[in-house]
Parts: sequence; C-alpha cells; structure tokens
Amino acid sequence: MLKSFLKLFLQSHCPLCQRSTSDTLCEYCARQLKNCSQKNPCTSWQGAIPIFGWGVYGGSLKRAIAVMKYENQPDIARILGAWLGEAWLLNSPQRHTQLLVVPIPMHPQKQKQRGYNQAALIAEGFCQTTKLKLKLNGLERVRETQAQFGLSVFEREKNLAEAFAVGKEFRDRCPGTSVLLVDDIYTTGATTKSAVQTLRQSGITVLGLAAVAVTSKDQHTSS
Repeated sequence: MLKSFLKLFLQSHCPLCQRSTSDTLCEYCARQLKNCSQKNPCTSWQGAIPIFGWGVYGGSLKRAIAVMKYENQPDIARILGAWLGEAWLLNSPQRHTQLLVVPIPMHPQKQKQRGYNQAALIAEGFCQTTKLKLKLNGLERVRETQAQFGLSVFEREKNLAEAFAVGKEFRDRCPGTSVLLVDDIYTTGATTKSAVQTLRQSGITVLGLAAVAVTSKDQHTSS
C-alpha cells in the first residue's frame, strides 16, 4: 500500500497531453515525438553552413517546442537535446572530431523574461550524451531583435545583422578546436548565418549547426 501511495504521489502530468506519468513525458507523447525524427539527419550537411537536423518541424515536434518555449517546460529541452546527441553519435559526419558546442544565445532581457535559454538546455543534454565540451558563453546576443515569425528571408537577415558578438569564453583566446552550434529550430538560416559570420570573423572555425528541428523545405538545402 505504501509503494502504491508513493507511486501515485510522485506521478506528475505530461506537459503535452496532461496524462499522468512518472517521467517528464508520457510514453505516448515520447513515442509520437520520436516518430518525427529523420532517418538521415545529415541530409542538409552540405554547403557553406552544414545543418544536422534531428527531426522535421511539424506535428508533435512543433507542439513540443512551443510548449518548451512558451509554457515554462525547460525539461523538454533537455530530453530533445539528449535525443539530438544520440542521433549525432549514430550519424555524425564528424564522428571522431573533437568539437566545442556553443548554443545560439538569447538576448539577456528576453532570457530573463523566459527564465532560460532553450538552446542552452538542448546543448547541455546534447553534451551530456555525446561527451563533447560545452561552451555556454562562446557567443552572446548583443542586440535585441524582433520576433522572426512572419518576416521574409531578407527581413530576417536585416533583423539579425550584428545581433551577435563573440562571448567571453572566446574573447581572449581563439579556440583551436572547431565549433558546433546548437539551436532548437532551423528555418531560413538567418540566425545561423549571423552567428557563424560573427565567429568566423574572429578567426573561429564553425563546423556547422545541430538543430532539433528543421523545416521540411530545408531537408535538401542548407541555405
């Protein structure tokens, strides 16, 4: 009876469907999310900025990312980061390369409002799984930008111009190891392009971006 009571007491609710669960996500939602993964995450690992995408942005994955960002569910980010890390270990185009992992940063004011940077939490889960080194402050956002949703590609790039700066961990010493950026979603590539330009202008080699989700039109292109 005591065991049954403790099990009932310790159970929480799945943030995606509100079913009772002893884990962060219930089995049903975890299974639905895993069905969003790509068979070949390296499809867009090409071009000037190679993209490694765990899943396709839509359905359950789109819903999970929205809940993670806007409904105060940071634990979802850690789960998605771990899954991204597992995919990297299985499919990595640079399997034996030592890398420094840098999350795409939020502006401090926006992060203060949200309480966390989901890309940083994804990167933490990713690094715990892959054992790659995490540099949380390798990049910083120095200019607050408007929401990217609804903007054209040109407007997105203009919006993000000079939005980033090299972070304090790389400011005094240029790393001798390539950097892998991590973010939650890759859409038009404007954010990634701006971040990569900032690092490369300081002599830092950027291997590419690992993202939890890519929009379907980006599965065959990295531009």
